[in-house]
Amino acid sequence: MISINNLSVEFSSQLLFDNINYVINPKDKIALVGKNGAGKSTMLKIIAGLQPPTGGSVAVPADVTIGYLPQQMVLEDSLTVVEEVRKVFSHVKEMHDRLDRLNAQLAERTDYESESYAELIDKVSTLTEQIAMQQSENCEAEMEKTLLGLGFLRTDFNRPTSEFSGGWRMRIELAKLLLQRPDVLLLDEPTNHLDIESIQWLENFLMTKAKAVVLVSHDRAFIDNVTNRTIEISLGKIYDYAVNYSKFVALRAERIEQQMRAYRNQQKQIADTEDFIERFRYKATKSVQVQSRIKQLAKIERIEVDEVDTAHLSLRFPPAPRSGDFPIIAEEVGKAYGDHQVFDHATFTLRRGEKVAFVGKNGEGKSTLVKCIMGEIPYTGHLRIGHNVKIGYFAQNQAQLLDGELTVFDTIDRVAVGDIRTKIRDILGAFMFGGEASDKKVKVLSGGEKTRLAMIKLLLEPVNLLILDEPTNHLDMKTKDILKQAIADFDGTVIVVSHDREFLDGLVSKVYEFGGGQVKECLGGIYEFLEKKRMASLRELEAAPKSLAKATETGRESKESKTAAAEAPAAPERKLSYAEQRERDKTLKRAAKKVEEAEAEVARREAALADVEARIAAGEVALEVFTDHSNATKELENAMSLWELAVMELDELKS
Repeated sequence: MISINNLSVEFSSQLLFDNINYVINPKDKIALVGKNGAGKSTMLKIIAGLQPPTGGSVAVPADVTIGYLPQQMVLEDSLTVVEEVRKVFSHVKEMHDRLDRLNAQLAERTDYESESYAELIDKVSTLTEQIAMQQSENCEAEMEKTLLGLGFLRTDFNRPTSEFSGGWRMRIELAKLLLQRPDVLLLDEPTNHLDIESIQWLENFLMTKAKAVVLVSHDRAFIDNVTNRTIEISLGKIYDYAVNYSKFVALRAERIEQQMRAYRNQQKQIADTEDFIERFRYKATKSVQVQSRIKQLAKIERIEVDEVDTAHLSLRFPPAPRSGDFPIIAEEVGKAYGDHQVFDHATFTLRRGEKVAFVGKNGEGKSTLVKCIMGEIPYTGHLRIGHNVKIGYFAQNQAQLLDGELTVFDTIDRVAVGDIRTKIRDILGAFMFGGEASDKKVKVLSGGEKTRLAMIKLLLEPVNLLILDEPTNHLDMKTKDILKQAIADFDGTVIVVSHDREFLDGLVSKVYEFGGGQVKECLGGIYEFLEKKRMASLRELEAAPKSLAKATETGRESKESKTAAAEAPAAPERKLSYAEQRERDKTLKRAAKKVEEAEAEVARREAALADVEARIAAGEVALEVFTDHSNATKELENAMSLWELAVMELDELKS
């Protein structure tokens, strides 16, 4: 579909891409990976036609459409959310207007037998078919689904876009992009401004409705779930794998190992050849052999080993001083800004050593409650901080609070006290700020480097309660893994505000959900919480959503009217319109297909397990066969769980 041919890009005499070739096929879901600065975002810009390459070309067929979501963009603020998103369907409105004009002409004409009248009839028929193909009757429904999926409330639809933060306005642009349904979607860090539920919705959309996708992301769970192909950019070259990211990591390790073996063998061959040349260079009897070896050495194509980040981030929080048994006790805590009640009646107790997550949609109060705990803002109710509790707080904007004019060394030197000041250089080196990097000014650091620097400040004083508000923003996957392990090893109490499922998985034992003005406790890890939420959302499918137009007209409903509506007797069921019935039939078909696919997957997993058991029955006793048996059992259990969920979803829809 899109062909990248001999692509080369050069910046300041430094080669970023060197004669790269690959093809983006229909339905490809590609993850672009590589270390920071490898050229991932540049590659997306070139494919989108926003940046010319130094050499080579990108061949895009004339009928192929491309949609591009950059990390940063300039947004207009003159319209409401609905008006801004509705611009996507302007071509459909133009088709309707044109059809109205043609029908008006037909009504005025009386020359029914003329050739021009027949041509007019053909135009009307063709345009009617085109509108039907666009499924324009579903435009409003699709718009509503997309906005709700990305976290907007129906009461937000008629608000001006200027009232929303940059992250929410980015969601508006993402909604417009998804509704355009381009042939190729180019997404640069699309999950940066999304909460967990919105990320899951986007995952499902990209897997089921999007065509070809090329994305850059540091969210491992997201790219694992969405992609089926991984392209790594390394040392100006690309390595193309027809697998998702997790499988790519294993294959890449094998590739590096093979390269290292070949490199070592070649280096030995070169050293032996050079040694022979040096020993016999001045012996007349060996001159022919020496000249032959010199030519042989010149012809050797040197093996390059792909860049391996050998810098190691050593992150370990200091031992936590012992605190009381209950570091935080919250009773009926609430916070309101004017008439807007962010949350109320929050009641919970944290035990010493617990690691918990605060999750929920943006704006529901996660960071607000953290500020209440820190005593930064007033609140209602009672918040008791336990005996000898020392809090270490990493704010969401911690990296931006650093003084850009200071050097890395001076930033730490100003907060270090006592003997620790003699070890500043060692500490900075452990965080990959060794040598000249410690003399860089903060303002020239990348987002990830600033986050690491802010983390060093947090480590300088022993604490027993860590509160981390979005600590993984701007961190690459390797650094996130190191931070996760450091938190897991920390023997104090931890509160993590995050939307990164992979980061929270295995780290927290309790989840507090913020939403609807409440704070709900959920025992178990992040995936247990998400499973329960999924079941809750299936039950919600029984309630028919309001139309977009009605939501726009009526605005925000009061809590009293919702309560009254819940207590009122059920109204007689409204007959579905033709468009609604079609949409419901499509949903049922998709759910039924999902059940069939899940059943087929269960059958495949059962067959795979049976094969392994047959190997064991035949007397195979190698460790590998028992590992295969364990993996096959887990895969079958996962497949069974997915089948059960698919069946329940279908049953819910039918009921």
